Amino acid sequence: MLSAAERRRPWILLAPSLITLFVLMIVPIGIMTIFSFYEFVTAGVEKEVFTTANWHEFLTDGFYHMFLWKTIRVAGITAILCALMGYPAAYCIAMTNYKHKWLLLLLLIVPFWISFTIRTFSWIHILGEQGVINVGLMKLGLVNEPIRMLYTEGAVIMGMIHFLLPYMILNVYVAIEGIDRNLISAARTLGCTAWQAFREVVLPLSMPGLMAGLLLCFVLAAGSYVTPQILGSTRDALFGNIIFDTIMDELNWPMGSTLSLVLLIFLGAVAAVYSRYMGLSRVFKGLGG
Repeated sequence: MLSAAERRRPWILLAPSLITLFVLMIVPIGIMTIFSFYEFVTAGVEKEVFTTANWHEFLTDGFYHMFLWKTIRVAGITAILCALMGYPAAYCIAMTNYKHKWLLLLLLIVPFWISFTIRTFSWIHILGEQGVINVGLMKLGLVNEPIRMLYTEGAVIMGMIHFLLPYMILNVYVAIEGIDRNLISAARTLGCTAWQAFREVVLPLSMPGLMAGLLLCFVLAAGSYVTPQILGSTRDALFGNIIFDTIMDELNWPMGSTLSLVLLIFLGAVAAVYSRYMGLSRVFKGLGG
């Protein structure tokens, strides 16, 4: 029988984390929820009366639906491309016999030590009219004038892949590294080719890591604001940019709060579906290494 002090100990240890979670997450969400039901009067002014006008505007205005769908599409493309590029890299790192494998992992982690904003700005010098690619193509005589690569949806997707690819590789690497090599050896002993062993053993067992990487890349891409702002035009804005413009330019806090909750609810639903079938522990395992 546990004493009262022993029963209280876990709660005492959890208290700092629970308080932090409450202050930094629950309280802001609560404030946004309250603001979403306020009436917008003019820039920076709202009336503290209960109204569903903001939610009605979102549900009936195709402008918001268009940008929400575009955000889902861009985030989906980004996640899929991260998977296609990240899985082979993770597989090679996990399966290599190179004794200094830690160097490969170090190269993978190095981008996290550099400011995300600085890394995003670097694409301007690569994709711009006077960027590395255009200058190289013109010097080679392959084009007569610069190709428009910057401030396009493709540039936004490329910038997000640059940011999110390490997350995909780490999640898949952790999954493949945890596979018992004896299972692969047994498959080869039973007559499987290298491809068959990969298809029948490695791929199914690494699927949870791949799905965790897809979830992480999708959620982070869908909530992205900086990359579309720097590398995209007004036509390439995502839902996060619409939220920023609504709050900072129009000073419409009630509508901005409503749109923020819409994005939060959508991404929360995606994470809930994943958790229902796969479990969120895979995501945190990949992040923790």
